[in-house]
Amino acid sequence: MSASPPSDEGRPLTIGLLLDDGLDRPDGVQQYVLALARHLTARGHTVHLVASTTRRTDLENLHVLGRHLGVRVNGNVVRTPLPASAASVRRLLAQVPFDVLHVQLPHSPLLTGRVVRRAAADVAVVGTFLILPDSPRVALATRALGLAERRTLRRFHEVIALSEPAGEFAQRAFGVTSTAIGMPLDLSAFPAGPVQPTAGRTTEIVFLGRLVERKGPRELVAALTLMEHERMTSRPWTLTLAGGGPLVDELHRAVRTGGLTERVRMPGFVAEEEKAQLLAGAGLVVLPSTGGESFGISVVEALACAGGPVLAGDNAGYRTTMAGVEEQLVDARDIRALARTLARWVDADDEDRAAAVRRQRAAVHRFDADLVMDQVEAVYRRAVRAAGR
Repeated sequence: MSASPPSDEGRPLTIGLLLDDGLDRPDGVQQYVLALARHLTARGHTVHLVASTTRRTDLENLHVLGRHLGVRVNGNVVRTPLPASAASVRRLLAQVPFDVLHVQLPHSPLLTGRVVRRAAADVAVVGTFLILPDSPRVALATRALGLAERRTLRRFHEVIALSEPAGEFAQRAFGVTSTAIGMPLDLSAFPAGPVQPTAGRTTEIVFLGRLVERKGPRELVAALTLMEHERMTSRPWTLTLAGGGPLVDELHRAVRTGGLTERVRMPGFVAEEEKAQLLAGAGLVVLPSTGGESFGISVVEALACAGGPVLAGDNAGYRTTMAGVEEQLVDARDIRALARTLARWVDADDEDRAAAVRRQRAAVHRFDADLVMDQVEAVYRRAVRAAGR
């Protein structure tokens, strides 16, 4: 009786991370792809990035397959790729012996769809479903794409969803069953510092995110204006409204009109390496997104290191991220209720604030990169076995 061949279960894989967009912007999809690339490489795998375009020159194993157009979808400008040439796709697949192609869903049939369709049958195909639409139009368009790509979707061996709500939408829109796995967070980059005391001090309220409608900056400024005019707090406060986006000018006007100029600072875009310091110095972090969130990277980062309680919008994606601290979810569309909640936390004593921070830091450990990447690798191994590689 011959011996069984040695198992290659733990062998390093060659993985292609496919993105129908560029890699220049720090949006959620780009952050997810680059985080996967970084952690997979650290685990000994060979990672290739395949994108529609980018100006970056610091990324190894980068393959650019075309150009793209900007289209506004779900409150963001999404770059839709122009068709990747058959020759460039063939050349990529001939040059790189992929074990796994990992596609960010929903995908374009013009770029990643072409790569998947031309890949050899024994190449494992994995997807991550990344969106949870906040508009019927976007949901309908996604379902239409799922119908159009039904044949390509049969090539997928495994699908990940960033959250259970995103997975439920993936089932409705694309007819795929998924495994919910969150965003890997390098907790060492967001170290937990001391809780910021408020007794006898000014509470610094921090918003950090894109200044677009669905992130809730309008509602936050409106609620703080109401809180100030009705004198709901006994303690002083300031607001740092950090980020860039199309609402910058409108928010500046709202701050002036509301008489908050002396209380509000708008520093613009905050670099990745400066996020942790800003959050750690916050007495209260408020991320009042009104919807369209599949996960909540900014929420996870805040939970990890904020110097005070984190309040987040009560939407499907953030409810997943805020599991364990659900009492800190807020309905940003109810301006008066939001104002009262903000006032309560501005005036909260240090014991209540410290208790909230302890709950936050306990809850965030499920997104630790090591735990998440173990789950992602398990998905890859199942897909590779299913592909017969």
